[in-house]
Amino acid sequence: MADAPHPAPSRFSHALRTLRNRDFRLFLGGQLISLVGTWMQLVAQAWLVYRLTGSSLLLGSTAFCNQIPILLFSPLGGVVADRFNRRRVVLACQTASMLLAAMLAGLTLAGWVTVWHIFVLAACLGIVNAFDIPARQAFIVDMVGRKDLINAIALNSSMFNASRIIGPAVAGVLVGAVGEGWCFFGNAVSYVAVIMGLLMMSAREGSRDHGNTSPLEGIKEGLRFVRDTKPVRALLVLLGVTSLVGMPYTVLMPIFADRILHGGAAGMGMLMASSGIGALAAALFLAGRSDTQGLGKLIAGSSLVFGACLVLFSLSRIFWLSAAILAPLGFCMMLHMGASNTLIQSMVPDGLRGRVMATYSMVFMGMAPFGSLLAGACADSLGAPVTVALCGTACVLASSVFITVLPGLRPEARRLILAQQLEIP
Repeated sequence: MADAPHPAPSRFSHALRTLRNRDFRLFLGGQLISLVGTWMQLVAQAWLVYRLTGSSLLLGSTAFCNQIPILLFSPLGGVVADRFNRRRVVLACQTASMLLAAMLAGLTLAGWVTVWHIFVLAACLGIVNAFDIPARQAFIVDMVGRKDLINAIALNSSMFNASRIIGPAVAGVLVGAVGEGWCFFGNAVSYVAVIMGLLMMSAREGSRDHGNTSPLEGIKEGLRFVRDTKPVRALLVLLGVTSLVGMPYTVLMPIFADRILHGGAAGMGMLMASSGIGALAAALFLAGRSDTQGLGKLIAGSSLVFGACLVLFSLSRIFWLSAAILAPLGFCMMLHMGASNTLIQSMVPDGLRGRVMATYSMVFMGMAPFGSLLAGACADSLGAPVTVALCGTACVLASSVFITVLPGLRPEARRLILAQQLEIP
């Protein structure tokens, strides 16, 4: 008698297929714990600056200090990611981040913290992130190979956004109960999980640029690839505009939570968590996909709806309505970011992956400080609601332009994706 056919895997098991990889399970578990701490610190830090100063401009300035080093140092971080063992680079960066969080916790708990301490430590963390983000993004393919790259990126994004739900909610409670310093301490402790996971891994070495050229030439090589590859360039331009004028709404969240919606620190945590729920749903949606077909349309549509949601959020004066609007806003933001990351990584050769992901970091996070500073300044003069409405309108216009050029980008994108699929993973 013939064996009975094996049942087809469920959509759920298909979405979690990369978790069969031991190294990726270790990475994901450590990331979830560490990122919960990171979001706790981000929320508590924004509230601390707001409590110390009451200034929209200084809220934007803190984000500027944290993110401007990513723009300046990410190209060098990309070269490091392509020339050295990526696991060791990530391990060194996570250890440095833990020490910085511990310093901020000590200053705050001792009652010595000032806004200048926060600026300096935020800038130091930005330098660390300039090396961490390209290495961490490129390290994913070292763990899982190119076949499961799409699923791995989506699951990694799922953990990021699950932490966005848990971290802000916990921070909102802790800030009100015991103060910001314990959030910073919790973040420092959370890095132990990701450090232990990295030490237990046995990830293979990916393709490397072995340093036959100078670091400057290595940086130029990565930038030339981005410049000469139209689909990658278009994706990064749209992502840069979204980062510049769309993402800074998070910098103004303390003002919306306190002055406009009257929710206080706990309300701010709930608003951030609502956005995180939407983003987590988008990441799980992407995890169920097995190819890149149709991602261009998803990017175009999600960026358009993201801008529209920003405008609606700026108009709301009801707390629960604002929280409800942030859920689809977070969904579209994550869909845009995750699909763009997937498409770019599907088109780039392994030997350039670190440098191209460094450019991705420069565009996505390196543009944000200018947007944060601009949003803070505009909110001081025009008010936070008008500022967010203008940002949302700019996002809608940028996505409309991308929609018009999308058909002309598809042939080259398909050729690049096929070329990478034909390489030995």
